[in-house]
Amino acid sequence: MENHTIDTSQDLGQLQLDLLKKRKSPVAFSEQEVTKDQLEQIFEAARWAASCFNEQPWRFVVAIKDQGDHYKKVLNGINPHNQNWAQNAPILMLTFAKKTFDMNGKSNMHSWHDVGLAVGNMSAQATAMGLHLHQMAGIVRENILNDFDIPEDYDIVSGIALGYKLDIEDVPEELKPRETKERTRKPFNEFIFDQDWGESSF
Repeated sequence: MENHTIDTSQDLGQLQLDLLKKRKSPVAFSEQEVTKDQLEQIFEAARWAASCFNEQPWRFVVAIKDQGDHYKKVLNGINPHNQNWAQNAPILMLTFAKKTFDMNGKSNMHSWHDVGLAVGNMSAQATAMGLHLHQMAGIVRENILNDFDIPEDYDIVSGIALGYKLDIEDVPEELKPRETKERTRKPFNEFIFDQDWGESSF
């Protein structure tokens, strides 16, 4: 009998790649609620990120918009330029990296890298759920240190806004150029090299 089994691995791989291409960091968020179950799914994606010696050095301070003062404290840790749009997101976060290994107390020079991996997982999961995550380097470390009791063994890494994108017709005019800007990426030959630095066969 002829075998009609279909190998779907290639199709699944393309679906995953299409999902990653769909990921975007919007600056226009709707007021639509992000549920606790949705948040838990996104953090479950972070939980399974790879990390050096499986130390999982990422930490998150999370604020839901209806938490009032707590949300304002997290927003205060974001610089004013980013606050202009981030204040509309239903979820705000601050990310941190543990500076040392739990196993021996030595410096973990890969902790920021591992936080990035965790947030990358979160971003992909959010996209799969129809949500969007915008990570921000524009934060105010002094405010975060003043407003939160952060242990000395942790670096402040970034801020995050999470939520649903606004429909383009509802985006404020001042934000439309950023929301409609063409997304570009470098070609392979600018970042994949062979035997000589700067030389690529891709």
